[in-house]
Amino acid sequence: MADIFEKLIKNYGPIGQHRERAHGYFAFPKLEGPISSRMNFRGKEVIVWSLNNYLGLANHPAIRKVDAEASEQWGLAYPMGARMMSGNSTHHEKLEAELAAFEHKEDAILLNYGYQGIMSTIDALCGRHDVIVYDAESHACIIDGLRLHPGHRYVFKHNDVEDCEKQLERATALIDKQKTGGILVITEGVFGMAGDQGKLTEIVAFKNKYDFRLLVDDAHGFGTLGKTGAGAGEEQGCQDGIDLYFSTFAKSMASIGAFLAGPRIIIDYIRYNIRSQIFAKSLPMPIVIGNLKRLDMLRTMPELKEKLWHNATKLQKGLKERGFDIGKTDSPVTPIYMKGGVEEATAMVMDLRENYGVFASIVVYPVIPKGHIIYRLIPSAAHTDEDIEITLKAFSATKEKLDAGAYKVDVIPDMAEKK
Repeated sequence: MADIFEKLIKNYGPIGQHRERAHGYFAFPKLEGPISSRMNFRGKEVIVWSLNNYLGLANHPAIRKVDAEASEQWGLAYPMGARMMSGNSTHHEKLEAELAAFEHKEDAILLNYGYQGIMSTIDALCGRHDVIVYDAESHACIIDGLRLHPGHRYVFKHNDVEDCEKQLERATALIDKQKTGGILVITEGVFGMAGDQGKLTEIVAFKNKYDFRLLVDDAHGFGTLGKTGAGAGEEQGCQDGIDLYFSTFAKSMASIGAFLAGPRIIIDYIRYNIRSQIFAKSLPMPIVIGNLKRLDMLRTMPELKEKLWHNATKLQKGLKERGFDIGKTDSPVTPIYMKGGVEEATAMVMDLRENYGVFASIVVYPVIPKGHIIYRLIPSAAHTDEDIEITLKAFSATKEKLDAGAYKVDVIPDMAEKK
């Protein structure tokens, strides 16, 4: 019999294999100081483009005040227990009601975490006779939710409407053959890596031809898209066609938790059947009260979203003018596509951080094909025009070095923190 630990030690995985060199720098870095567009990394100030603090609320004085007062009044333990048993409160129910109204849905349920929440939602909704149709570039939390599904699932090419219809045809044929079960389509309001919005309008239109329900994960669209900030459904004018609207508090609201909004009768079913909430402690009161304040600011301070879009537009326009490929993003998420290997990407990241004071997240193989590099920049309302100008100049300078082969190295440097 093999020792299960021995198997893990022999293969740390495609990312974990670099842990001894990467830890504390490329992986698990520590950004220190007050949350802002500029923070400290290893003793140096850097312009940070890796925080999902879209509206700049993370360190907003009004938010800090409410968070502190709520913590002082309630502590972090209250309420104790799961919502169903002993962890409910008027404040929890108020936040649910306000979220539902904001998203133009009948009801909403709070979830402790976005990742956990979407997985558990899929698990609660679908049984072994049901079929799930989903976008190929769905977030890992959706993919892990699909792993819990005991029935069939069909994937369509990313944002490919024709292929989506083909999979709907397959799903419909299977349901007709089984004479039982239903179809759930899952996509995203904004895809977090590429920044492109999901084809919500086109998918909703398929309801005229096929019988299915639509679940949309709008983690990056909530607070950033739509006239009022209600998300990608509002932006595309099809919010009514979204049966279940999901989002997290971790992006625009810079907090913890998530929610699912939809028809009251379905939300009530989920409330009594979603295992991750039934068997988990309720969100602490300070977080709930803090989220009520964040939602209020999101609704009543449109200047926050306006500043976010000013910065996103300036950054994206500047990158395109300098010849950078930022793909098809139509959200604040700003990818930069480049050519190069893992070693070149590593050297470029170090140059940006050490010599240009720019901290940005990078994606390389095995997440994407070999020979490709993707930087993902996340502008926020907290960034300044100066931050953007410095960053544009830094990327232009380092891109010249990349193209000239200056970053070709034999091995990934050892930048791990020494213990």
